[in-house]
Amino acid sequence: MSNISGIIKTLQNIMRKDQGVSGDAQCIEQLGWMISLKILDDKDAEMELLNDDYVSVIPEKLRWRSWAGDSEGIREFA
Repeated sequence: MSNISGIIKTLQNIMRKDQGVSGDAQCIEQLGWMISLKILDDKDAEMELLNDDYVSVIPEKLRWRSWAGDSEGIREFA
């Protein structure tokens, strides 16, 4: 568990430099959302392997795999 704690602290330090994040509470909230999106994307990938007819409810451009590998992240939602 100490490794997870270290990872979270590192992420918090990175997020503190972002002008769009104000305070640890908001940082934890955003981390929670990112972890949730990663879990959902992993489940989608699993379902796509198991079921040829599976269609994700998450739009393509908002899926973890679509934006997490981009060093710029999501720049525009519309």
